[in-house]
Amino acid sequence: MAEQRNFLLGKGERLTEPVLPSGRKLERIPPYTYEEARVRLRPMIESALSELTRLPENARPLGQVVGNVTLNPEYIAKSYYPEHVLKTYGLKAVGSKPTVVTPDQRSPDRTGRARPPVEKPTTQLFVAGNIGSFRRLLADIEASSVADAVQQDLPALEQFNAPDPASKIKGSLPQAPEVALEVVLHATEFRSDTYIITAFQDFLNARGLEADLQHRFHAGGLCFLRMVAPSAVVPEIALFSFLRAVREMPRLRDLVPLRGAPGFGAATLPTAAAIDPNVRVAIFDGGLPENSPLTPWVTCFDPPGIGPPVPDALDHGYAVTGAALFGSLSSGTAPRPFANVHHIRVWDENSGSDPLELFDVLERIKNTLDSSPKYDFINLSLGPCLPIEDDDVHAWTAVLDEYLADGACVATIAVGNDGERDADAGLNRIQVPADTVNGLSIGASDGQGPTWKRAPYSSVGPGRSPGLVKPDLVAFGGCAAAPYIVLGGAGQSNRVAQCGTSFAAPHTLRIGTGVKANFGGALDALAVRTLLIHTAEASEEPQHEIGWGRVSENIDDIIVCPDGSFRVVYQGELTASKYLRAEIPLPDEALRGMVSIKATCCFATEIDSAHPGSYTRSGLEIFFRPHASIVEENATHAKTSTFLSQSRLYQTEDLLRTDAHKWETSLHGAVRKRASSLERPVFDIHYLSRDEGHVDHQTAKIKYALVITVEAPRHKDLYDMIVRKYRNVLEPMVPIQVPIQV
Repeated sequence: MAEQRNFLLGKGERLTEPVLPSGRKLERIPPYTYEEARVRLRPMIESALSELTRLPENARPLGQVVGNVTLNPEYIAKSYYPEHVLKTYGLKAVGSKPTVVTPDQRSPDRTGRARPPVEKPTTQLFVAGNIGSFRRLLADIEASSVADAVQQDLPALEQFNAPDPASKIKGSLPQAPEVALEVVLHATEFRSDTYIITAFQDFLNARGLEADLQHRFHAGGLCFLRMVAPSAVVPEIALFSFLRAVREMPRLRDLVPLRGAPGFGAATLPTAAAIDPNVRVAIFDGGLPENSPLTPWVTCFDPPGIGPPVPDALDHGYAVTGAALFGSLSSGTAPRPFANVHHIRVWDENSGSDPLELFDVLERIKNTLDSSPKYDFINLSLGPCLPIEDDDVHAWTAVLDEYLADGACVATIAVGNDGERDADAGLNRIQVPADTVNGLSIGASDGQGPTWKRAPYSSVGPGRSPGLVKPDLVAFGGCAAAPYIVLGGAGQSNRVAQCGTSFAAPHTLRIGTGVKANFGGALDALAVRTLLIHTAEASEEPQHEIGWGRVSENIDDIIVCPDGSFRVVYQGELTASKYLRAEIPLPDEALRGMVSIKATCCFATEIDSAHPGSYTRSGLEIFFRPHASIVEENATHAKTSTFLSQSRLYQTEDLLRTDAHKWETSLHGAVRKRASSLERPVFDIHYLSRDEGHVDHQTAKIKYALVITVEAPRHKDLYDMIVRKYRNVLEPMVPIQVPIQV
């Protein structure tokens, strides 16, 4: 008789209900009085106006300019946004970035005592408007005729200045007659902003230059352009007021695989079809060799206009696709694939040499995603050779995050292989677009056994805030002592040794497709992503190296509950500014001993790429209430206990005091408590919404997935106890496919 297996419990969302909030708000004491703010700001605005009016006339589209407004650190939470100043004077925040500042003054503490000024993190807004609007603000400040609502906002403004054109030039540029450039403008894709792009082209034409407007990208209020110009004129290009950044165009990562690796003999490929042909998977890579033995499970596509393929890129694409289908072929016998694959070739003969090709590759990816039915999974084992930047978002990241914002697709993205480069210079950090908040950034581990660590070459985090936990996960990517075995040999079934995050990413994708294939439509993409994080193997390795841990190699470890435990999946929607209570199921019988509760919550979100400091439009506060009968004085709900919190990621008091930690898209935690301390425990989930960094109550609902595992070692039949109690609510998720592959 087959051994009974206790599968995941689904329909956890039936244990949720809306509740009213019980928190209390703290009044903010301004760091300055209105009169102090007026006196401080007047000379700043005068100086900024003087500089802005000296800009060339054709650098100011329709007479408009962009100024910098730095917020006092007391005012970086979204609820203190200086909205009245902007509205009253016809100004608009077109972007922002995180920065640090030593304020002239801080708010007093709760006892009224002064606090000494120290350097603190804050936000710098890029504020656009007509020169006349800024002059009107200055005139009202000089005459002390500012409206009451604006008076309340002025203490939030710590600094006001004109942007330094040199600060817009990112990195060092080679001294050359021609340099390939990436230019970022504050301009949306809407017709109302066309004048900015037209003005920039006229600005360039007057200097004998031209940008490629045909292949531009728009994402979240930014316009990404490519052009070629002498390095000597870049400082002049930076004078254009709506220019956000200009940098040398990064190259694509090298796709050349390892050479000289010993052969491991031929692989035996399966003859059966994919377990679930309805799962849609796309791999964007270098293509596949002709007459590939992967044809039964792979359909190849060449986007329109792409050039001839490159042998090394074909080898890379072949190895990556094999990893997505079969994993590492150390045994020599390939398992049956979970899903079929679309392989889209985005690399051609120009990709490794043409400095402008970076945009062409991204355009092929974007056009494919925009023109195809939604994929369940996508994999990127290529991207720019560019470590992430904390104060800017790259086109690749923004485009992918916008595609993934609905939570309907799992994206596995290789973090890059520069983990051994200069750490002090930040050159070992994860590479674009692994800083996505809606995708899974995958690093490499050096082994599949019980003893493992980050592979030395695997790029490290942390990511940008929000999205500090990067990589999200690591998976086996191979090393010299234990290589990743892939298909190679010009499309043959030969096995060759490799290593790299290029293989860790599709390795993770394969595990995800395995979970999806076994449950079909019962698990959406967010639930699969949440399960991968929830069941990852933790380690003592630093979190900035391995994220939440190593992806489980055995699918049974994800979908089957061991004795003395159960795992519940909640899937649903959240409404902005509302609270949702999620019951943590427990049996009617009193439990004995210690009880462990582990929970993971993930959501997908729209993004504001022009505001990297407040990049995610959505965030969550999650309150753990372990005992329904323990209520604080004057409170309406049970007392909370720290659990699903990102506070350990934000080490300074100021970032803990603000809401910065609430905007991470993956929340994960565990707690161990005496059974007697648990009575009708719940999570209260509060959905926060913001637009360009300030409060937004109009955002649509967002999807979320929550996975909870409860372990009570002294109750081997805990799973059966829960199934009996919740037999009309929770449903065991019996796989629809047999067999379950490992």
